[in-house]
Amino acid sequence: MKKLFATGMACLMAVSMCACSGSGEKNSYNIGIVQLVQHPALDAATEGFQDALIEKLGEDKVNFDVQNASGEPANCATIVNGFTSDGVDLILANATAPLQAAAAATSDIPILGTSVTDYATALEIKDWTGTVGNNISGTSDLAPLDEQAASIHELFPDAKTIGLLYCSAEPNSVYQCDTIKTYLEDYGYKVEYYSFTDTNEIASVTQTACENSDVIYIPTDNTAANATSTIRDVVASDTYKTPVFAGEEGICSGCGVATLSISYYDLGYTTGEMAYEILVNGQDISKMEVKYAPTVTKKYVKSMADFYGVTIPDGYEAIEE
Repeated sequence: MKKLFATGMACLMAVSMCACSGSGEKNSYNIGIVQLVQHPALDAATEGFQDALIEKLGEDKVNFDVQNASGEPANCATIVNGFTSDGVDLILANATAPLQAAAAATSDIPILGTSVTDYATALEIKDWTGTVGNNISGTSDLAPLDEQAASIHELFPDAKTIGLLYCSAEPNSVYQCDTIKTYLEDYGYKVEYYSFTDTNEIASVTQTACENSDVIYIPTDNTAANATSTIRDVVASDTYKTPVFAGEEGICSGCGVATLSISYYDLGYTTGEMAYEILVNGQDISKMEVKYAPTVTKKYVKSMADFYGVTIPDGYEAIEE
């Protein structure tokens, strides 16, 4: 009996050590990725995240279930509920609506957000300290809005009115517009809001913005990013010919003149590095601060600058067309 008891205890200790170890005991990791909508910025973040984990773990040790919500928050909830039922090891929530859905779905599975502008706004956190404090952390795509305002003034010093074009259903877009409005007003611009609730309203709202604005600013807005051709048809028409300064490169490529943009690929890669620390090294996600893009770059679209007659100063990098 003593020998049997000792053998049983040894087995229990071995199982316990394997379960508690954070040093890569698992043969493979299952990652659920929910992306709000398909467009270049979010695609790049997902790609960077996957590349980081593949490089660190090896392609045979990580499995990705990548699902697209097609811009519908309800689909985000369905997707993340599936991930929790499957018992994935970690969820990547790419954009604000997926993060909110994942937060509502599980308090146990680690959740990393990316392409989320402001976590305090997205998760309704008061007294933000830099960490969410539970099973959620991630990376923010917030570019320095004061520097974006400075770039607008650098490119359009003679403009009088700036129209803020954004989706009112995206809390982080509202946050960006409220923040940059103050910076723009410090330069003497008159600033007005032009919001839409979905893609069906974009054309008409953009027309109104053009009629009343010298320049339009679009933040890192997922709905706008998915409808840049519609916006471009209005702003670059002979009727309006109103230049757009965009919050990120993807929107700028689609309908803008210039941007001060982060690299979404690098942002996703950083998120992948955070995932590795959680999965393999056992880092406590509740203590992981939200990280930001390390660098931003001034970029412009040459054909659009030529169309509007905008002189691009030194220090701007041309976006490949």
